[in-house]
Amino acid sequence: MIEANNCLRVGQPAPNFSATAVVNQEFKIVKLSDYRGKKYVVLFFYPLDFTFVCPTEVMAFSDRYAEFKQLGAEVLGVSVDSEFAHLAWIQTDRKLGGVGDLNYPLVSDITKAISTAYNVLDPAAGIALRGLFIIDKDGIIQHASINNFAFGRGLDETLRTLKAIHHTQVNANEVCPVDWQPGQKTITPSSKSARGFFETLE
Repeated sequence: MIEANNCLRVGQPAPNFSATAVVNQEFKIVKLSDYRGKKYVVLFFYPLDFTFVCPTEVMAFSDRYAEFKQLGAEVLGVSVDSEFAHLAWIQTDRKLGGVGDLNYPLVSDITKAISTAYNVLDPAAGIALRGLFIIDKDGIIQHASINNFAFGRGLDETLRTLKAIHHTQVNANEVCPVDWQPGQKTITPSSKSARGFFETLE
């Protein structure tokens, strides 16, 4: 049983779950806790299989999976569809509205317990909004965002945010300014050091 958390926010432990997923066209049990101490997790929710915006996101995460893996992260996609619907979608060619083979698990939340726990379930529609959570190796939510149904997310920003989270966790005395990318200047959170950073701005 997963408890709903209407006040879920960054800095809190991510609600654990155990659910059936499609992995390499097989049904497997995926537990969020299995990644604790090992990997970051990019957990994203989408409304439904066999729709319109959803396959563009699901395929994009798969096509760029190597970039997430390089950053020590696992990607998990979740919708309220059954594992059987997931499998049928994966086994359908992309040109015919399917998503083809995926490089990450597609989790079934048919009970809607996971979507409820992460506070992304739209009660009127009975499906999940486009929620995205970046969970660190300690199981703490470091980033959360939610899009409405009609528009997809940007993977470049998801990857950039993941890199910034990693950097600040490895370098505890640094914070990352707006649009920060690896190799760019960071800020040491002290008045003197911050002033030095701001003096370099045009």
